Amino acid sequence: MQPGSRGWRELGVAMLTGCALACAVVSSGARAQTTAASGASFPAKPVKLVVPYPAGGFPDTVARVLAKALTERWGQQVIIDNRPGGNGAVAAQTIKSLPPDGYTLLVTDGSMFTINPALYQKLEYDHKKDFVPVSALGKAPLFLTVHPSVPANSLSEFIAYVKANPGRVNYGSSGIGSTHHLNTEAMAAALGLNMVHVPFKGMGQAVPALVGGQVQMIFSALPAIAGFVKDNRVKLLAQNSNKRFSQAPQIPTIGESAIPGFDFAPTTILMAPSGTPPAVLRQLATDVAAAVRAPAVAETLLNSGVEVIGSTSEELGRALADDAERFAKVVKSINIKAD
Repeated sequence: MQPGSRGWRELGVAMLTGCALACAVVSSGARAQTTAASGASFPAKPVKLVVPYPAGGFPDTVARVLAKALTERWGQQVIIDNRPGGNGAVAAQTIKSLPPDGYTLLVTDGSMFTINPALYQKLEYDHKKDFVPVSALGKAPLFLTVHPSVPANSLSEFIAYVKANPGRVNYGSSGIGSTHHLNTEAMAAALGLNMVHVPFKGMGQAVPALVGGQVQMIFSALPAIAGFVKDNRVKLLAQNSNKRFSQAPQIPTIGESAIPGFDFAPTTILMAPSGTPPAVLRQLATDVAAAVRAPAVAETLLNSGVEVIGSTSEELGRALADDAERFAKVVKSINIKAD
């Protein structure tokens, strides 16, 4: 299995070039309502962002920052509608019940379109037919974090320790089939590691379990563990993105130190219902990319552990297809089904 993601590497290039675009957008003072390529005014009324998770998580945080930025840009209110449940089915049905006119959109992590299709035999939405990509919003690297009792201060030392103690190292995750779970299994498969999976009901349980020593390792977003790192209650050894996170540049990536091309950092994306007019889709992609790349927005998200992307619809589509293929291989290799 090739652990790297060509699609997200292409989006990484877009992230590097985004500052120039953002500065041009900000200097133009474009906060007013914009116009679609067809000449039709959009948006002419409030826009709703449906989030398939409760308030407070990674996609919800990104959605709320985006909503504020778009409200200012468009001069129309952008509303958050949290619809958790059914592995995204509740949110999907909410959107599908409304006209595909660009006024009701989906903000989610990529798992609805990359992991769920491989994990569940039946979904209440068609991940290929019911939605179309708009833009990748932001990427939140996960950090390989260990309890201080683990005698390792680098990824290479951790790998050596696990190999010397097969089946004796427990790792926590946010649940079976979660990004945290599959990310760890992909790493373990590539490196020949034998660890025991301990699934929790979310990272809100997994992080305290690590701090308390019930598990020896987790992958976690930086904001959830930063305080424990500062107090020397956990140790950071590596990060799972394709490049070093600017808020923790001293921590190497798994790709540079152990598995070339490794990249399983969760990404929040914006999707629209199929049938949305092409001109509206193009405008949405342009406006959303410009909004998240604006310096003030990028800084706000960075402080939440998220590096902005901002992409075209085509770029996001390629990245999702690439990720779906990679995750399907991981799911097949560990032989799990969540049904």
